[in-house]
Amino acid sequence: ACLLFGGSRKTLPDGVRLRGDINVLLLGDPSTAKSQFLKFVEKTAPVAVYTSGKGSSAAGLTASVIRDNSTREFYLEGGAMVLADGGVVCIDEFDKMRPEDRVAIHEAMEQQTISIAKAGITTVLNSRTAVLAAANPPSGRYDDLKTAQDNIDLQTTILSRFDLIFIVKDIRMFSQDKSIASHIIKVHASANSANDPRDTKDDNWLKRYIQYCRIMSRPRLSENAAKSLQETYVKIRQDMRRQANETGESTAVPITVRQLEAIVRLSESLAKLRLSNVANENDVQEAVRLFNNSTMDAAKSGINQHINLTPEMANEIKQAENQIKRRMGIGSHLSERRLIDDLTRMGLNESIVRRALIIMHQRDEVEYKRERRVIIRKA
Repeated sequence: ACLLFGGSRKTLPDGVRLRGDINVLLLGDPSTAKSQFLKFVEKTAPVAVYTSGKGSSAAGLTASVIRDNSTREFYLEGGAMVLADGGVVCIDEFDKMRPEDRVAIHEAMEQQTISIAKAGITTVLNSRTAVLAAANPPSGRYDDLKTAQDNIDLQTTILSRFDLIFIVKDIRMFSQDKSIASHIIKVHASANSANDPRDTKDDNWLKRYIQYCRIMSRPRLSENAAKSLQETYVKIRQDMRRQANETGESTAVPITVRQLEAIVRLSESLAKLRLSNVANENDVQEAVRLFNNSTMDAAKSGINQHINLTPEMANEIKQAENQIKRRMGIGSHLSERRLIDDLTRMGLNESIVRRALIIMHQRDEVEYKRERRVIIRKA
């Protein structure tokens, strides 16, 4: 919703423009409805362009210079980010893009312009658009036994341009799986026909409301909200600096002044949702909550950050997990004490085995019964 409504664009006295559009990255496991989010935004946004990273080149996203066969003259042809000026660009399979193509949209995402200097044509095109991107981790699935740097295989320069980064995991939980399966079956059983006019009416109403809010509302932070946001940003920077000193590694997602501007834009978009011209402290608190539950969680994700493990210990836990899966088939049960004794006789450390069981329990792959004395493998 924040992406669709956006913040307020600003022009400084020296002519510098500050973007108001919000960029969001969805990173996670396959089959977690990331592409459905993109399709919904494409239908709902007043102006939207949907594209796939695998089939998009730098010229297709920004702009290209083409020669007319009849007149032999060169002319400009805008790409997806130019065509979606004033709207949203949805980029699926963002991780499949070539690195040089991703670099081409750096300027478009932050400065919201595209500079062209080709074939004697020198110009600047507007690309005042929000970016909604979906990507998978390098290994296909998000692995809790890897660090955030291993799971998020994108350059920090592109990550810092996203206001919100959501880690989307396919967690195996019986109750959640049951409700999802029930919902999908109901959708297929009671779906309307492809040409049902009611869907179009609902989409048009929401589209008109978004357009009205974007035109009529230009919110700004109140004094109290600005002071609260300043204190929150300083605290976040201190926490990230302390974490980097403790682990000896920089975070996968950098926390810079761009993230402060991101929270400002989120606060303004929340005010715009209710057609208010003032973003108050409640808006700032909600924006900070969104930021903490998305980008901050992504920056702190990974086993090393949670339980202070070295890469060597993480590999040992992975080996212990593989041995547990070999020892126990899905649906089988075994005494915890016996399982630990069997694995320690194979040369594994008892504390490593226990940590592997804790992680598998968090992922809902094993379940404890009889006062945690018996383990049942679920997945």
